[in-house]
Amino acid sequence: MSSWFEDFFRQRCLWWARERLSHYPSPAAVAADLAAINAYPNLSRLGPPRDILSLESWPDRANLLEMGRELVLAGRVFWEHAAAGEGTRLGLGPKFFIQPTDLDPAWDSVDLCLGLRRLARLIFDLGHLARAVGLDPALVLARQRIMVVAAEETVERVARLVLETFSALIPARNWLFMAQLALPGLNRAPGQAWVFDPNSPKRLYNHGAMAWQKVMADQIFWREEPTGPKRFLSQGEFFQLLGEFDDLVSLNVEDLDYLAGALDLEALGLAARLGQKGFGVVMEIVGNNPERPIKGGMCAFDEILGRDVVIESFRLKGLEPRDIQYLNKNFNHYPRPAWVFAQLRDLGLFLPAAVHDERLYFQPVQGDLNFLVPTAFFSRQDKRGINSLKSPKDVPAALAALRAQDAEPGFLTFLKSLPPRLA
Repeated sequence: MSSWFEDFFRQRCLWWARERLSHYPSPAAVAADLAAINAYPNLSRLGPPRDILSLESWPDRANLLEMGRELVLAGRVFWEHAAAGEGTRLGLGPKFFIQPTDLDPAWDSVDLCLGLRRLARLIFDLGHLARAVGLDPALVLARQRIMVVAAEETVERVARLVLETFSALIPARNWLFMAQLALPGLNRAPGQAWVFDPNSPKRLYNHGAMAWQKVMADQIFWREEPTGPKRFLSQGEFFQLLGEFDDLVSLNVEDLDYLAGALDLEALGLAARLGQKGFGVVMEIVGNNPERPIKGGMCAFDEILGRDVVIESFRLKGLEPRDIQYLNKNFNHYPRPAWVFAQLRDLGLFLPAAVHDERLYFQPVQGDLNFLVPTAFFSRQDKRGINSLKSPKDVPAALAALRAQDAEPGFLTFLKSLPPRLA
């Protein structure tokens, strides 16, 4: 039985296809014109970004770290871990379950999977922060709320592993889970309208669909114990929960920098400060690696809108990665999250097209929230590039990050104290 959100999202996709792609007779015809279909309308009026804030030059920078520390200790940050990626370029299955031995069979340390290592890093850092200011770590951990988003076919396993591993440290009811929706593709017969093809493979409709999904009723659940019944949140309950936080941080399981440190207190403080100034999205802008440029969300100044924007690479009409100078990093801050996601609920997102297996799919982008609410962009002096586990070329960097994590004083001991969940 489909959920209310699935029915809603299917209808939105059908409307979009029939209204915007009605003159394309087939998915093949869409595929031949994807660059034009997805093109950002103001491409000819884009220039270098003009209003990127400098973290180092922020007027009260000295106070940002303290503000971030206070938010974290008080439990005013909502931690969202997106872990639905399949890692097709790596060929190792869902990224949440990738183990160090999958990357290096000679790995000789704790073989805990990537998803659990990330969550362990957050918990370890929270405990360290609490002790540094003389607070009981158990009290600070009990204030945290963490949501893990996984694919439908893995969410049960993820929820069980997370609760079995960490619910002795963070109460089970403080963990939330969501199964990201996968849908079949669309097709059309000659003379007929676009319809969903039940015989096509199901695919995730990108992270924008994930963001859209979570603001709908009965999508997010929690459990009192690892194998207990699901308890779903209504839409009202979820928005009431969001109202308790000064920032929602959306993190991607593939980001490797996070393994070395989960608490970026200055950035948390900056996001909260910008939220007080009326911003709803805060994005960190990094430089593209000129030796190995990648695709992603390009930051540029839109002369028509009169402001900086971030545009996903598949809307850039074939612009090569080497021509993208500035990128949005892998995660975003959403200060005032209840208001921000109410805008998403009410306004929706653009639906870029994609064609796979000769079927039409849509790829909404979570970062397109920067077009719905006031958005601020900041960078650091070094503008360090994106450090992610996306392809086999990234395996050495991933192993280096894991080794550095194990070398952190006390971290390996902490890992070994956890229940053995070598998923």
